[in-house]
This record gives sequence, C-alpha cells and structure tokens, in this order.
Amino acid sequence: MRVRNDDDHWGLVSIGLHWLTVALVLGLALVGLIMTELPTGTFKVQVYALHKSFGLTVLGLTTLRLLWRLVAGAPKPVPETPRWQDVIAKLTHGALYVLLLLIPFSGWLFNSAAGFPLKWFGLFNLPALSKYDPDLKAFAHDMHETLFYVLALLVLAHAAAALFHHYRLRDRTLARMWPRIEPPKPGA
Repeated sequence: MRVRNDDDHWGLVSIGLHWLTVALVLGLALVGLIMTELPTGTFKVQVYALHKSFGLTVLGLTTLRLLWRLVAGAPKPVPETPRWQDVIAKLTHGALYVLLLLIPFSGWLFNSAAGFPLKWFGLFNLPALSKYDPDLKAFAHDMHETLFYVLALLVLAHAAAALFHHYRLRDRTLARMWPRIEPPKPGA
C-alpha cells in the first residue's frame, strides 16, 4: 500500500488519520453524551480531563490531516462521478474539517471561560483562550454542543453517501478509504 495519496487512491497516512479520527470522535461523542450525568467526584473530573485531552488530540490530528492533504493531495473523483456529486463531496469534506477544528476550539474556549486549567494528558498546560467569563462560558458550551450535533448529521450523511456509492453505484469510493474492501460486482 502507498504511503502518499495519488490520483486514484488514498495513501496509508490519510487512511490511518481518517480512521483514527473516526474512532476518537466516536469515543468522544459517547463520553460527551454521558459524562455530565456522572456523580460529582474524582472519577468525573478524570473523565472530563480525558475528554478534553482526546478532544485536543482530534484538533491536532485534524491540523495534521490538513497539512498532509496539502502535501500529498487527494485522489481525483471516481470516474463518471457527476460534477454535482463531486461539488457536494468537496463541500461536505470541507465542512467536516471545519467542524473537527471548531468543536475542540469551542471546548477549549468553554474550559477557559469556566476558569479551569487545561492540561493535555497531564503532560503540559495549554494557555487559556479567555479569562473567566460566565457569558462566554455559556456561549462556548452551546456552540460546542450545537456543532457536535451538526457534525453527527454530516458524518451520517458522509457514511450514507459512501455506502450508496458502494452498494448502489458499485464504484470504488468506499474501497479507496477502506482498502481491504472491494466494490460489489456489477449486477450482484
């Protein structure tokens, strides 16, 4: 398997970063939806700290993905893809990247406006993005939550489109990001 992307395939680095981001976002989503219900105590503080650290990791990985994409490029659309589908795919991918940057930043801003220190896995402190500010804290919290739900909808649309390409159009769209899978044979 190639390390770099080419006109027809995603490379190993892009595939690895994609699926690592998927796994982290799924974990963050599950934890984020239940952590507010945890009883107050040390365990809850630890869960929040891990949620923040993994969220910052997604921010770093997304930045790395964008830089890698600038260096390695992206495959061309699958042959015979209508222009409108390519435009929608590009807009969706762009929106996903923006959300994968904004959601961690809104969490960081929420944490800062709440007056809490922010450490990445306890290894080093990150600077506060603001001073304690209850109004900004409420805004950042609402933004973090709203952006998450927008991301969830876009991810579902993204996955549905990949499955549509695989099972209905029977093209290589999904197989290019999941290299061990082959598109179904025509007429199967």
